[in-house]
Amino acid sequence: MLTNLSIKNYALIESLSVNFQDNLSIITGETGAGKSILLGALGLVLGKRADLGTLKDSKSKCIIEAKFSVLNYKLEGFFEEHDIDFEEETIVRREILPSGKSRAFINDTPTTLQVLQVLSGKLIDVHSQHQTLQLSDVNFQFQIIDALAENYNKIESYKRGLKLYNQLVKELKSLKDSEQSAKELYEYNLHLYEELEAASLKKDEQEVLEQNLDKINNVEEIKLNLTEAQATTLNEEVGIQALMVSFSANLNRIKSFAPEYKELFERVSSLKIELDDICSDIEVLNENVEFDPIELEKLNNRLQLIYNLQKKHSVSTIEDLLDIQEALSVKVDAVKNSSKIITEKENEIKDVSLKIDKLAKTIYSKREKAIPIFIKKLEGILFNLGMENTRFKMNLIHSDQYFLNGKDELELLISANKGTNFGELKKVASGGELSRIMLSVKAILSEYSNLPTIIFDEIDTGVSGDVSQKMADIMKQMSDNMQVITITHLPQIASKGKQHYKVYKEDIKNNIVTKLKELNQEERINEIAEMLSGKNASETAIEHAKQLLN
Repeated sequence: MLTNLSIKNYALIESLSVNFQDNLSIITGETGAGKSILLGALGLVLGKRADLGTLKDSKSKCIIEAKFSVLNYKLEGFFEEHDIDFEEETIVRREILPSGKSRAFINDTPTTLQVLQVLSGKLIDVHSQHQTLQLSDVNFQFQIIDALAENYNKIESYKRGLKLYNQLVKELKSLKDSEQSAKELYEYNLHLYEELEAASLKKDEQEVLEQNLDKINNVEEIKLNLTEAQATTLNEEVGIQALMVSFSANLNRIKSFAPEYKELFERVSSLKIELDDICSDIEVLNENVEFDPIELEKLNNRLQLIYNLQKKHSVSTIEDLLDIQEALSVKVDAVKNSSKIITEKENEIKDVSLKIDKLAKTIYSKREKAIPIFIKKLEGILFNLGMENTRFKMNLIHSDQYFLNGKDELELLISANKGTNFGELKKVASGGELSRIMLSVKAILSEYSNLPTIIFDEIDTGVSGDVSQKMADIMKQMSDNMQVITITHLPQIASKGKQHYKVYKEDIKNNIVTKLKELNQEERINEIAEMLSGKNASETAIEHAKQLLN
């Protein structure tokens, strides 16, 4: 519940701090005293957009701070989810700088307005006069029925299922779109793939082919040089081999005379062995060198095929061609397997839809049972509020369409007088009747929700006399389950409060400021007496005020 509200430099407020307690608290004050300013400041803490025009002193920052006791409201999960320290007394702070920049904090942890709005929705319900229009909003009507039906967990499960369903439907559409595009290119891609596959390309093939082609194209020069090299080694008089034999023999004769001669002989012997091997290889290579026109044509054709494929696909290596072949294989296979994949996705969607259909049916059944209970409670409360002939009817239709909260359509109709037809709420009920209906709805919801605090901003507009007394009794009863703060202009309601606060203006050195104070018993008597008879309260009004308070 709200335990303290502190405001600095906001509108007509220089500095204000007020403590709130449980049960029913009343706020009164003359028109224009600043009651709406309080709600405006509280709205900033609850996540509303800031406006530089709200700064009293445009050179100083505005600070609004609200303290909430949150111990018994199971909010630990929210704080953990948003990485905020959980405190039994949670402090929400909003700062508006002269530059226009706005900052928000929860327990001194910086946060966003979106997070602030989510938290405030779990802590406090601020109900102003114009919010009676919510009664005609189907989503609000569903919130009422679902609270009575205890549908929260079922609806959350349904929402998760619906999110998955929508994602799968989106994926199916993407698959079908891709299939259509792929089919249009299938024949072309298949041709390209089969062409590459038929080429039976090998990774290092191109380099080998180019080397072999170079060898055949230069066969005459190779033959000439190998022959001359062979002649240079085999000449009996001046050939390298003959000279090497003589060279080795010379060193062989002296090798025993010194270790260094022996080493020279051994080195030359190694050279001679290597030379003999080289000569043998030259002889073999020379015998194998021949011009083969068939092989030449084969190599040229193979390389031309590779060059043509590289040009066609705008690449320069076989590795690139093999990569393209793999990519084309995937595209071709995708088209071949797309029907199977689409069927699997459709079956997955069917399974999910069956589950959320079952949840939606359960939600519908619980709503069906809750509607008569709600109507009976609502008509019973309104009977005591002077609307004894008012009747309600709710039409609940289970449809085939998926909505965010189920598959149901809802219509709330009202008959305000005997013998009149049922019609739409906004067309049948007056402003005063809408206020009484909304109060009745909130009273019913207070029995089923775990909301800590509700604030009524002059919900009693358009009512008076005995009806206002009954409305006061309802608020008093609601405050047994939650903290209720009511801004009112009716003395009958003001007298029901456990605490009573007054908003007033004060002229301080030609500077008008709004202030708020908690009234003691004597001050309450005077305030209620003034509400009854005006500024100069009569003795009769004072006695009446005492009677109301007692």
